[in-house]
Amino acid sequence: MNIVIVGHVDHGKSTVVGRLLHDTGSLPDGRIEQVRRNCERSGKPFEYAFLIDALRDEQAQGITIDAARVFFRSARRRYIIIDAPGHVEFPEEHDLRRRPRRGGDPGDRRPRRGARELPPSRLHDRDAGHPADPGGGEQDGSGRLRPVGVHGHSRGVRGVSRRDPGHAARVRPGERAPWRQLVALSPRTPWYTGPPLLERIDALDSAGPETEHALRLPVQDVYKFPVRGDDARIIAGTITTGRVAVGDTVEFLPSGKRSRVRSIEGFEIPPTREAAAGDATGVTLTEELYVRPGEMMYRVGEAMPRVGTTFRANLFWLDRNPLVRGRRYLLKLASTRVTVHVKEIVQVLDADTLERSNAKQHVGRHEVAECVLETHKPIAFDLGIDADLVATGRFVLVDQYEIAGGGIITEYLSDLSESLREHVRRRDYAWVDGAISGGERADRYGQRPRLVVLTGSVHPLLVRVARDVERELFHGGNNVYYFGLSNLAGGLDADIEREHQSSSGETRDENIRNLGEIAHFLTDSGQIVITTVADLDGYEAETLRILNQPNDMLIVRAGDDRHGVQADLVLPPELSPEEAAAAVCRRLRAEDQSESEEADV
Repeated sequence: MNIVIVGHVDHGKSTVVGRLLHDTGSLPDGRIEQVRRNCERSGKPFEYAFLIDALRDEQAQGITIDAARVFFRSARRRYIIIDAPGHVEFPEEHDLRRRPRRGGDPGDRRPRRGARELPPSRLHDRDAGHPADPGGGEQDGSGRLRPVGVHGHSRGVRGVSRRDPGHAARVRPGERAPWRQLVALSPRTPWYTGPPLLERIDALDSAGPETEHALRLPVQDVYKFPVRGDDARIIAGTITTGRVAVGDTVEFLPSGKRSRVRSIEGFEIPPTREAAAGDATGVTLTEELYVRPGEMMYRVGEAMPRVGTTFRANLFWLDRNPLVRGRRYLLKLASTRVTVHVKEIVQVLDADTLERSNAKQHVGRHEVAECVLETHKPIAFDLGIDADLVATGRFVLVDQYEIAGGGIITEYLSDLSESLREHVRRRDYAWVDGAISGGERADRYGQRPRLVVLTGSVHPLLVRVARDVERELFHGGNNVYYFGLSNLAGGLDADIEREHQSSSGETRDENIRNLGEIAHFLTDSGQIVITTVADLDGYEAETLRILNQPNDMLIVRAGDDRHGVQADLVLPPELSPEEAAAAVCRRLRAEDQSESEEADV
């Protein structure tokens, strides 16, 4: 079990750990004598904290600067104790720093939980050393721990007021010096009848084996090795929970694609038929699927991840620039990287006073907040309050290439279509119509406005066909305009990658949304808009369709269908670009002719 010691600066966190190691005989031979000799040479009084605080500045100033990991074993189980800095300048330096993924047992392949990513939802904590304050309420800091997913904690104090021993009996007295009550009860506090610290720690519930939970494999990449004479696609990632075996039926979210596991792959490992939590592995499938990095694989029949765009989250903020409502950030959850904006700040908890505010529109440094976040495309996730699946329910927010905060998802709110339709309703409500109606424009132009989307796997071919369609329709008397997805990169979306350090995936998400809005403007003016989107998936098609409302959209597919998008027109592969363009024009004219005949009737 991992245990984090948290609390205020200079209130005895490191001393508790050092004394606990000493009283249980867990120190290496000669360690305490070595520290005592060092203290005598430097003329400083011996402190048990020096057993943990090994840095020169830590011993000189009496504070913890860097997190220390201590391996400890009781009669019941093994522990990793993480002694966290208490000074306000140091916690963020270690909270989000990359650390080794291995635990204390060299034979344990599972990743160590919590020290590399916060919030530490699988961690238990002990808030050490805060003086007992009968009127202090949650001034021990536990009020800041619960919102970010800490499931259990035990509070200890270093000083007890005799005026109100009844209040202090609810906590674990440590006695300012010499720090008893850790392994056995002290006769100096006969009024306290509860268990000592070690017994209380042993009583904490430990999370079950990660292999016994539902399968979660975030897809990190997809590989092919033609040199082996095998064209199989290896879907690679690290299993966070559960296990997968050959023959299992698995599904990938948010795409919803399903297949069976054909083989388990690994780097320089003997053939195996199963992989478990903590394994960096790859799988091949009986049916070749086009799966993108960022999707999540689970085993059919087990608890499935949620898929959506809008969710409620508890988060903590570390950046000097505040988190602001309406601003965009980069969200990283497992292998997912997606643009997210802060839709609502529900409540903010001040880190110093622990006062809650429902009116703030920003979250300052070191504050904890409950927010509603909305991603620009659906993602698969679990709830961070579920201790069994916490790794796929926690996230970090990145701003200007820096990790600015982190949090856990607490509630699923809506999916893409609900959010977009609400956006369209607000847009249409505020829309100011001109003096010319859509019907008048259609009569003048002799055409029905619509968005024509050409998709497929070969983008240069799509562009050539789109231009040929534009030219043929234009010379046929139609008002038509070609606007490619790539045109946004140098215009409206030129600032996205520069401002938000987005990868091509996040930039594409924003491109799709902007393309849908531009298509709505142009079709509202009565034009036929032609665009090309290589490898259009179902969510992107739905986004364009909703944003272009109330006008229609026609999807034309040329080439392979990797995502199962329902196309209105499929162009045979043997057609030349000119023949393909002619087929698209015939389809558009046939629809206009059919509508005209229905109107006459």
